[in-house]
Amino acid sequence: MKNVSRVAKLIIASNEFNFNDIEKTDHGAELIIANKELAYQSEEKAERAAELVIANKELAYQSEEKADRAAELVIANKELAYQNEEKADRAAELVIANKELIFQNEEKGKRAAELIIANKVQGEFLVNISHELKTPLNVIFSTAQLFDMYCKNGSLDDKKDKIIKYIESIKQNSYRLSKLINNIVDLSKIEAGFFKLNLSNNNIVTVVEEIVMSVTTLTDSKGLKIIFDTDVEEKIIACDTEIIERIVLNLISNAIKFTDKGDEIFVDIKDGKEFVEISVKDNGIGIEEKHLEMIFDRFKQVDKSLSRNTEGTGVGLSLVKAIVELQGGSINAQSEFGKGSKFTVLLPTAKISNESKLYNSNVRSENENILVELSDIYS
Repeated sequence: MKNVSRVAKLIIASNEFNFNDIEKTDHGAELIIANKELAYQSEEKAERAAELVIANKELAYQSEEKADRAAELVIANKELAYQNEEKADRAAELVIANKELIFQNEEKGKRAAELIIANKVQGEFLVNISHELKTPLNVIFSTAQLFDMYCKNGSLDDKKDKIIKYIESIKQNSYRLSKLINNIVDLSKIEAGFFKLNLSNNNIVTVVEEIVMSVTTLTDSKGLKIIFDTDVEEKIIACDTEIIERIVLNLISNAIKFTDKGDEIFVDIKDGKEFVEISVKDNGIGIEEKHLEMIFDRFKQVDKSLSRNTEGTGVGLSLVKAIVELQGGSINAQSEFGKGSKFTVLLPTAKISNESKLYNSNVRSENENILVELSDIYS
């Protein structure tokens, strides 16, 4: 019974062993299959890893591309911002240009209007000049015709007194023509830059005083009193003495024209630190305030109704202003209608080291300059 049991156990054990072998074989097969699966999975992982590497590289490339695009976008935005600023600047410039164009058009309109007025004023000036030239020429021509008639009819000796008077009239009107022509020519020279000064160091007090003394005969004959005064006995300045004579004579001439018999004319000199002041004052009819601004204008003339027994084109004061400024000075006028006028000239007190001309102090009443400058004053 024991042997049977052992055999049975052995058989069972053998069966168990065989089962185990079969199990092992199955497990081995399964292991082989698992290993193959594992190997396959490893290959898959390797492929996935390779794909991942490639994907990472692609991602890195794409990131670089994105970074480049981002940089390009930044640059594009900056360029767009710059273009917008440029457009804004151009728009602002266009606004300014349009305003400038509008201003220029307005200016052109004003200039056109001014040109029309200027042409009209110059036309009136030429008419005045023509009249001023014709008046003395007519006197001279008429006198010449009389002389011709006297010569032909043999009455020269009988008409001696009249002839002397006519000769004086010819001289007077010749001086008048000379003054007018000189003024126009000199103004043109100044405007063209060709007018030259002969500067020398002179005692301006002596220069002006002798000019005043030279016209006393004329003022006395008209019942006028001319008074010279100064607050300094000697003041040496650089000046063109002939020009100073011309300036002062012109101002005195105007004062005589507009001053009634029995009135006074004052010529004063005052010493200043940088300028010397020369003034000519009268107590005549004066100038209305609205006319003060135009009296130094070359092409304008104060209403002739104010000037009574006088002639003129307005060129004289324009020339005075121009030559005063040429010497570095200035001139101004003050007046009260019905009470008189005062013209004040300021000349710089500077001296020069190189003198171009010396002053001849022998100023006489018969000096041709005086006769020319006072030629438009009538008795």
